[in-house]
Amino acid sequence: MTSGTTEGVVASGPRVGSDVTVDSVLDDFFAEAIDRSDAYGSDYTQLWTSLQSASQGGKRLRPLLLTGVYDQLGGTDTALAATIGAAVELLHTAFVVHDDVIDHDVVRRGRLNVSGTFAQRARAEGADDERAENLGAAAGILAGDLALTGAHRLVAFSDAPASTRRDLVHLFDHAVYVTAAGELSDVRYSLDLAPVGLADIVAMAAHKTAVYSFELPLQAGAVLAGADPRTVEWLSHVGRLVGTAFQLLDDIDGVFGDEQTTGKSVLTDLREGKLTPLMAHARQTDAWPTISRFVGDASLTHEGVDAVRQALEEAGSRSFIEDFAAEHLASARRLADEISLPEGFTGWFESVTRDVARRAA
Repeated sequence: MTSGTTEGVVASGPRVGSDVTVDSVLDDFFAEAIDRSDAYGSDYTQLWTSLQSASQGGKRLRPLLLTGVYDQLGGTDTALAATIGAAVELLHTAFVVHDDVIDHDVVRRGRLNVSGTFAQRARAEGADDERAENLGAAAGILAGDLALTGAHRLVAFSDAPASTRRDLVHLFDHAVYVTAAGELSDVRYSLDLAPVGLADIVAMAAHKTAVYSFELPLQAGAVLAGADPRTVEWLSHVGRLVGTAFQLLDDIDGVFGDEQTTGKSVLTDLREGKLTPLMAHARQTDAWPTISRFVGDASLTHEGVDAVRQALEEAGSRSFIEDFAAEHLASARRLADEISLPEGFTGWFESVTRDVARRAA
């Protein structure tokens, strides 16, 4: 089913077995929520519709990791895996929507995000820019909250055994707690109130993204498949390494990436003064006086970004971070060789790390 409407749910009937996919679970989730519009009013409907739009268009990396591990470890309930995969995707949507509020972004994946949609609507109705932006921020916060509770709700009401649901809730809780800490550290570091080393910045990046994007889906897939505690713990370490590499390369994309490909402006991180690992390395080089003039400049233009790019290249900061990411991926692969897993898992894992490595190409 591709429709997000209530009528689409009724027409399709109950889903069984292979008919249940991550997208179908999300379709049904949003349709059920939007069906309450008569009780809660038009603002409620617009909020949910905008949140549903925010959940669309991604590559579904996190659910793919979860279902991949689940399959490799012998899991057979595809409907259950799809449900928990959808919960992980909702968690990702929540963090993305909140992150856009924190970064004052109004565009995501090449289109207006939740905040941008509500701000644009307010302006069309006659609000000035400040009030429109306030409404957009409020909508983003509330939409992210709805996605957070929705993720936990999908887990709590899934068909997994009670003990498995309990373990999954603990994993989701841990991901939320660590990510919240990482996000706040990210903003605090950008204030530049005290010296912060590269190790601290990398740890922040791991907390902000690696835990929920890689550790959580890998461990959740293993828990669903009934894996032993040692395997679940091993996947935590592997996920942290791969996720950190992913974030390191994502930070490079934040400055060097093509906006049409990434769907996000290269101006954002620099204007916000984000102290990424890329910038932490650059601060230790002779290029920093040139770069620092642009970092935190709210009026930064694309011409300024070009100057930063050139300085980062000449300072060796880009190549240093790319090499650092490659080291994390290599460590993850070595760790993968140290535990006995079903035949085929190694090949699947190699494909995952190659996909992450391609971001540096």
